Amino acid sequence: MSGARKKRKPKEQQTFASAAGQQSSETAGEDEEKLSKHRDGAKNRHGQSQVYTATKDTLFSQKTAQPPMHPFSLQRVFGMNLTLPVVSLQDQSQHIFLYGVGHFGIIFNHTTDSQHILQGHSSSISCMCVTENRRWIATADSGSPSMVIIWDSYSGIPVKTLFDCHPASGVAAVAFSGDAKYLATLGRNGCQSICIWDWTSDAQKPLYCTELNPKLGFQDYITFNPNDSTQVFSVGESHMFICNRTSGNKESLALETKSFMSPADSKVFAQPSPYPSMWVYSADRFPSRTTFDWRNHRLLKAIANCIGVWTINEVSHVRKISTKERITVLTTHDGLLMSGGMRGEIRFYDKDFTVVSCCEDFHQDPIVSISFSKDIPMPAYREECTLEEKPLVIRNFLVSTLSFKVIHVNTSGGTQTLLQNDDAPLHAVACHPSHPAVALGNQRGVLKLWDYNQKLISGIRVFEEEKHINCVAFDPKGRFLAVGFGTGAVYILDACTLQNNPDECFHCATDSIDLITFSSDSQYLATADVGKAVTVFCSQTNKDASPQWMYLGRYCYHNKPIKDLLFGVHLDSAQPRLLSLGSDRQLVEYDLKNSHKDKLLLLRSERIEQSAVPQCIVWHPPLNAEELLLVASDQYKMKLFNSKTLTCRKTLLGPTYGSPIKRILVLPKSKDAEMSSYHLAFITEDKLGLQILPLDGNPYKSTALICHPTGVSSFACSYDGKFLFTAGRSDSLVMSWRVNLDVLHAATALGGKDMEPFYSMLDGGRDGRFYREMEDFFYYCIIRHQGAAVLKRPNVCAKIPLSDIPDLVRALGHFPTEKELEDMQNEIKFSQFAETGKHVTDIGLEEFIKLYINHRPAFGISSEELVQAFHVLGKKEGTEVPVLLKNDLLELLQAEGEHMTEKEVAECFATLLQVNKNEGEEETHCEGNIIPEEISAETFTDHILGLPFRNAQSTSPPE
Repeated sequence: MSGARKKRKPKEQQTFASAAGQQSSETAGEDEEKLSKHRDGAKNRHGQSQVYTATKDTLFSQKTAQPPMHPFSLQRVFGMNLTLPVVSLQDQSQHIFLYGVGHFGIIFNHTTDSQHILQGHSSSISCMCVTENRRWIATADSGSPSMVIIWDSYSGIPVKTLFDCHPASGVAAVAFSGDAKYLATLGRNGCQSICIWDWTSDAQKPLYCTELNPKLGFQDYITFNPNDSTQVFSVGESHMFICNRTSGNKESLALETKSFMSPADSKVFAQPSPYPSMWVYSADRFPSRTTFDWRNHRLLKAIANCIGVWTINEVSHVRKISTKERITVLTTHDGLLMSGGMRGEIRFYDKDFTVVSCCEDFHQDPIVSISFSKDIPMPAYREECTLEEKPLVIRNFLVSTLSFKVIHVNTSGGTQTLLQNDDAPLHAVACHPSHPAVALGNQRGVLKLWDYNQKLISGIRVFEEEKHINCVAFDPKGRFLAVGFGTGAVYILDACTLQNNPDECFHCATDSIDLITFSSDSQYLATADVGKAVTVFCSQTNKDASPQWMYLGRYCYHNKPIKDLLFGVHLDSAQPRLLSLGSDRQLVEYDLKNSHKDKLLLLRSERIEQSAVPQCIVWHPPLNAEELLLVASDQYKMKLFNSKTLTCRKTLLGPTYGSPIKRILVLPKSKDAEMSSYHLAFITEDKLGLQILPLDGNPYKSTALICHPTGVSSFACSYDGKFLFTAGRSDSLVMSWRVNLDVLHAATALGGKDMEPFYSMLDGGRDGRFYREMEDFFYYCIIRHQGAAVLKRPNVCAKIPLSDIPDLVRALGHFPTEKELEDMQNEIKFSQFAETGKHVTDIGLEEFIKLYINHRPAFGISSEELVQAFHVLGKKEGTEVPVLLKNDLLELLQAEGEHMTEKEVAECFATLLQVNKNEGEEETHCEGNIIPEEISAETFTDHILGLPFRNAQSTSPPE
């Protein structure tokens, strides 16, 4: 026992010395400059990195709060990634362990119930490992390109980042060498490769790299020979690769391939499974079913309910050990072989595969991973042992299970559940309007209330009849909690007890409930379902003065999915009003006042977009003299509409962070005098963001970060605006974020004042050619209206009439529709009408630049959009390339959308094709041989419009 301790001590000192040397080395190269902020970001009071001085107690003993460096600070993560192992870091005075969630690593201290979150990846973590002494952690992701980060577990600081490890595939497996000096990574997809890195040096390229033959199967396991750091093993379904580093060749590895699974072996191991297919599929996803017995030079692999044993040198099949249950985990430690199975049983085998111990305390819960403590307990003697037999020594260990539990097993006796997470996707989240509580509902019908100040569950209810909780909502007074289910059912619960009156369980729809919301006076509840219908419930007072909810009515107006529901208040009557926004671009208002039981009435509907698809709607805060609605679309635009007339008042460039905004919330106004403005919180496909109001198109007034790489489904804001909660789509995760508005405002100030942010959005900036052309065109418009003599006047009115806006934006290469041009002119014309009652008739250069930037397409016009139009309108006859017939094109131009007259069509084609008007009549231009009989996207772009076109895009169908 003492000998084992003596062996670990030199390794621990050597590893720390190597990393310390790497920390003190000077940064070199561009990539090292990127890492300097990580290396020097956490320093002690003497200016020295904490990596030098940190001990195992440092991470959770830091009492001084660090000032926030980002508008969002991740406070808590609920959930776990079962495809990653749970690793024990400490289990003596404190229970501390590592696990993965999404693109974060979590170091969890069960003793203090606190998390340290390892943030740095932008894609989901695909694998991770630790050194033998548990000091260094390596996490790798599945992105393209991928990234590997090495962390100091004592301080939580990233000490090394390896960029572009496997650029095209991501990382499938990662392993440290026995001396912790080297790191091996295994590519994930396509042609896999093995790379060996000296991570303690400043190098950003691997020492050695070799590609594997894809015909020999997918490799999912990699490890170093613990006794020889020059030898790396990777294992797949049937083949094993042995990589030997040689001193004579520094560019590649000597690769040896061995087959250990013959066709005969495959038949031996092929057996039907008695377990549910879902469990079998889940078990097969876990990578911890391959291991090596280095003392006896054997490869061990779990296949179904068998353990295959092969010798490493000869790679010959030695034996097959059968068990009663399917094996999900296989590992070795201290000369013992451990297996975990589908029934929650863990068995310990000696070198002869005799069962020496067994643990069955996991209640039929399939085992996912096993991790042993680094500390060796006192030896335990079996009753039947003799003086010659060595004592049985089994370290304490951690077990993670398929039900998202982490259990600590004390081999002296007893188990303890350290962590219990939701084992189903969680899509529903809502915050209490006046208390620090958040409601979380998952797809197995479990509803929880979590107190985010006390960090404890304050209430829970499991729905037996209904499953798949899709959405939840508190009423503004905090008395009720409405729950929408995938079955179409709606339950209205008491917000404190989570119980309900049996009469307040409604089954008015058979389609899944997607949206649910209360009116501001808590008298109405509205839902929207997948069937594109809106259902409304109302509250009535019983004889005993208690409220009673009843079904009011249901209306199906939209012909495409409903994107958002919104309650408001009529300004003239203070009565509630209800709006629904659909993918059909219709904004619908319902007549709640005149509706009665079983009859929901429609008040009006308005098409608010021509081509963009609206995504969400919210009431704009009272920053203007008129009441406005804010609508975000899939074209990265945000529009303000007058709430009465539903006319567009303003169009603004919204946040552009990879995908359009899906949901918007207005944060409660901050009580801080320095933060007197309003703020928006929003989510996109995978990001959480903040936006400072009022909107003006300034890109520096918004920020966003990746919250759920696989997709975010919903989010909610706390009653005081200090916290945001996001729910993932398929990762079963919920995250709590603290909002730091002062950091957002500081970052906004760095973008410049006044017009500086807008000049930076022009090609070349204010000193570029495009700005000079814009300025020339603008002053040409002035000369055209005021005459050339204006150049000699000392005081020139540097404004142009609104009627010149269409010609000016077209001269700059932006060709809006007539409706869009009308909106641009009306935006300026009515910009001061609510305050002054007067129209604005002209516009200055700076105001025009803002108008142009906000109205032009966020990313320009791409050829993909033209290709998509031809796939929708064209025909495919004997070719994969869609084409439009000439007559069909002319008919579409004159009959659909903002249709053109025959004269306008003729003039356009004559101009585009540079046809002399004297050559013939207008009809000839359209119907002669000038226009091809069949027009493809490439012909239309290249021949008619005179723009370049890439053939690779012409055959790709739209999504």
